[in-house]
Amino acid sequence: MSTLLSLLLFHVICCNFTFTEPPGALRIGTVHIDDVDPVPALVPLLDAGHVHLSGDDRAGCDAVVSALLLRAAGRADPGAVRLIGYDPEHLGGGLAGFAPLGTAGLLTFVGPGGLGRLLDDLVEQIRRINETVLAGEHGSLRELASATGRRPEPWRVAVLLGGDELSRHERGQLERVVRAGAACGVHLVVRGIPLPDDPTVTRVVAGASGALIGGPSGLPVRLDPPPPATLVTETCREIAAQVNAGPPPTPFTDLLPPPEQMWREDSASGLTAPIGEGPQGRPVRLTLGDYPPHALIGGPSGTGKTNLIFAWIGALAARYSPSELEFYLLDFKEGVSFARFAQGRRDPSWLPHMRLVGINVNTDREFGLALLRFLTEELRRRADAAKKHEVTKLAELRAVDPTGHWPRIVAVVDEFQMLLAGRDVVAREAADLLEDLARRGRSQGIHLVLASQDVRGIEALWGRPALVAQFTLRIALPKALRILAERNDAAQSLPRWHAVVNAESGMVEGNEIARIPSASDWETWSGLQHRLWRMRPADAAPARLFDGDAIPRLAEAPDYRALHAPADGGAPRSPVALLGEIIDVQSRSAALRLPRAPGRNLAVLGTRVDEACAVLDAAARSLARQHPPGTARFSIACLDPDADPIARALYEDLADDAAWYDEETVGELMAETADGLGGAGGPHYLLLFAVDAAAGTLAAPAGRRTGLEQLRRILHDGPERRTHVLAWWRGVARMRADLGGPAARTDQIGAWVALDAHGGELGSSLYPGTGGPDWYPRPWRGLFFDRAVHRTGQVIIPYGPSR
Repeated sequence: MSTLLSLLLFHVICCNFTFTEPPGALRIGTVHIDDVDPVPALVPLLDAGHVHLSGDDRAGCDAVVSALLLRAAGRADPGAVRLIGYDPEHLGGGLAGFAPLGTAGLLTFVGPGGLGRLLDDLVEQIRRINETVLAGEHGSLRELASATGRRPEPWRVAVLLGGDELSRHERGQLERVVRAGAACGVHLVVRGIPLPDDPTVTRVVAGASGALIGGPSGLPVRLDPPPPATLVTETCREIAAQVNAGPPPTPFTDLLPPPEQMWREDSASGLTAPIGEGPQGRPVRLTLGDYPPHALIGGPSGTGKTNLIFAWIGALAARYSPSELEFYLLDFKEGVSFARFAQGRRDPSWLPHMRLVGINVNTDREFGLALLRFLTEELRRRADAAKKHEVTKLAELRAVDPTGHWPRIVAVVDEFQMLLAGRDVVAREAADLLEDLARRGRSQGIHLVLASQDVRGIEALWGRPALVAQFTLRIALPKALRILAERNDAAQSLPRWHAVVNAESGMVEGNEIARIPSASDWETWSGLQHRLWRMRPADAAPARLFDGDAIPRLAEAPDYRALHAPADGGAPRSPVALLGEIIDVQSRSAALRLPRAPGRNLAVLGTRVDEACAVLDAAARSLARQHPPGTARFSIACLDPDADPIARALYEDLADDAAWYDEETVGELMAETADGLGGAGGPHYLLLFAVDAAAGTLAAPAGRRTGLEQLRRILHDGPERRTHVLAWWRGVARMRADLGGPAARTDQIGAWVALDAHGGELGSSLYPGTGGPDWYPRPWRGLFFDRAVHRTGQVIIPYGPSR
């Protein structure tokens, strides 16, 4: 009777005559005692103990199992309860309603004969949790969760529904689970297998005359009917859907230090910052330094690669000042995610650490190559300084040269495989530069972070084991392939907002699981950026923003703004014609110098009207900027109606210094100019739009020579007399014809810009070597080559219309 009264008192006190369940206690029915109102019948399970079912009422036992499991899974956070089923008689049929949990990995079945392995695994989980999670600091997971507000481990409920007689080993393992499991969140719901007596075991006997809690002499209970099958199935489907969707991300602010501690870290020995929290709630930190020096990030589209990069950049930028850390970002996929780091129209702020942001460069692999060349030059500069001071590492250089500017550099290249795609000269040089930077960059504080959706089939990278070996830090997002070691499949089961962080070249033993915060939305990021922007140094300048989809403007080009006429009012000794923007890190203009030397003429080759006109327009306007009014002549001949608007606008803007010619008068221009070459006139620039269209007119007699012969003479003799031709031919063959045929020399064309002319058309007479340049035309891009300067062509972007 004392047992019955104590159980009744337990239920009355716990419920206080209301249905407020104590932690871990789950309802299986109601208790009816004399005149006392019915109260819920509760059994302790989660973080409290185990449940043993017996009796001849099989349906009642099944109802208790269903109620316990449904309430356990339903009241906990999605995914916090994991079920293991052992049902050798019905082969899992007793838990069929819970099958949808299996799609989220929350329900696994152990087949007949697998009980021993199941118990061994439960014992191993208990050992691991005691050793590495509780670690002597807490007596149980419940106590740890109460102290920290976090539960690092799920509840594991093993449902054992009958089977053969246990072996001696199995009985020993079962006793260990009963004795130590509850403190570690490992619980048993058992029918048909005897459990040892233990305070953590609650026994429920279901018989024909009713059910009892506490054994044959326990508290009478009226069991609840089994939950409807549809309720069980729908609840499990909802839980599985939430788990498969992944837990919500943690706040981005969790990665940031308090405002008063921002920019307090020193990067001399490396860069360290948290990227998220681990399963035990402790921060998972990423380090770039001597080891690991570089990182690979991988994950299919939609798994959070860009978000992870944002989180990492934010965590680093909040800890290290711009004098300690600089970023260079390049994104080969289409999109403008990284543009927010640079100054924009929507937001005038920028991240003070950012030196370069490249977006929409999926067709401009040359820009990625330019970044690698820039970093290689910076590596050489740092190596020379280290050699001068007789040191080898960045930390040592900073110690002996504290006044020097030696921040660590982090270069992030998203979808880097685009840079290495193909077997052309760009891919080969990029792979060589990457290998050199990866091998030597660590000692001089230059770190590479390469990211990709999938790196299968990147021959230029995986064919270079010495290069891959330098990327010892691997970060794999859900379902990432070939980022971790070959037999490390930890990323395949990751939920959303998680990543495997591995600083041991992807080996299994180096795995850490990190829950990544949400950092990529506009409002989340802008709060941090505005705070850091207000902290920026007085001499800070915005990052260089390269947008492959944007057309640059001549008036905004730094090299154009720097041009001016000589202070003495005379003509410049070596005027410069700007042709377009070079695809490089420093936003330079492609410049053609026009000194008094043979061959200093320009040919624009191709059929694209707008681009050809843009090159000539920029050249003329930049030249005019260097001459005081009235000191230079600009003769503009437009022979293509489609080019007329741009040529006419140029003529009007140059005003009194310009003269206009068309198809009818271009012959006069040739004759006048050729005849005047013997004089001592000032600089004269001939801007010939679609000059090949005048072949018939120029072929007609014009005094002693034809117009074409006069054009050839101007090209040959003019530059030394300060007369330069800047002409557009609508094809390489047409230019050769005007110069005298296929065998004609082209020395008088000292520089050219090829638009939609293929490399093979340019040939050896215009380009050194055989076969022409490795040039594949694309919209609003040109290949610039100057015999006097270049060994290889230079890809440029023509400047947009000036009006």
